Amino acid sequence: MKVIGIDIGGTSIKGIVVDRSGKPLAHGKIETDAREGKDRILANLLSLLDGLLAKHTDVRGIGIGTAGRVNVRSGEVVYATDNLPGWQGTNMKAYLEHARNLPVFVDNDVNAALAGEAWLGAGKGLDDVSMLTLGTGVGGANMIGGELYRGAHWNGGEFGHTVLVPGGRPCNCGVRGCMEQYLSGTALVRLASEATGRSYASGMEVLDDFVKGVPQVADVMRRFAEHMAIAVNHLHLGLNPQAVILGGGLIDSKRIWWPLLSDAMADLKLNADVRPALLGNEAGAIGAAGLILNQLQQNDG
Repeated sequence: MKVIGIDIGGTSIKGIVVDRSGKPLAHGKIETDAREGKDRILANLLSLLDGLLAKHTDVRGIGIGTAGRVNVRSGEVVYATDNLPGWQGTNMKAYLEHARNLPVFVDNDVNAALAGEAWLGAGKGLDDVSMLTLGTGVGGANMIGGELYRGAHWNGGEFGHTVLVPGGRPCNCGVRGCMEQYLSGTALVRLASEATGRSYASGMEVLDDFVKGVPQVADVMRRFAEHMAIAVNHLHLGLNPQAVILGGGLIDSKRIWWPLLSDAMADLKLNADVRPALLGNEAGAIGAAGLILNQLQQNDG
């Protein structure tokens, strides 16, 4: 049985064809062109899909992971930010099933990433896992008893907008002190720029200065690790997963900052299993493929 997994992000749409064991058979990628609106995003999605379907005409279904809050029963994006203009209210399940006559399953992108890591990555063999993704923002997802836990209103795991520092930095969600304002790659760049008076262009530039021993950046990185340990502690005590997986773009540089996290966890006397994600930027597409595969197998069973 072959399926397609798709990961829709603000910058690019990634696709993969896998078999029932998760073996990759084909890859594809296309720009999202999000600023041009919903119709362009859907057109690009179809273009990517058709390229993969042309290589594997026997695909049985399509899994989609997308930014936004998703009602997985209906396939509708019930909430989306302006990163994907016009995306809120889009029902990709209905649209794609009509357009390509294949079964479709749609979920949030971080849920899909956790599904991928639980299937073939850092969470393989575990039933109770939480995940934080540290990138442009902070995303989260939970798996309990082997099932993704999405919450009553489809926003379970929105850790990025839980308050980490009461009365802290204003967030674009309208609240102050959200985790996203302290633990995202965007936040790291801003915090380091403020501390040094230098305008950093990327997190890697910040980490380069950390390696060079710039004192202000060392302070920023220490606080960053302390905040991350507090976030992990909240998950550890609130949900008590077997492991907390850290993913997103910042994981690519984990060798630089992971020792700081270990020290901060030790200071908190936090004995939790914290693991770096293993599937990189393919986790969402792989997980989306796994989600549609599970649905097809249940239907066949």
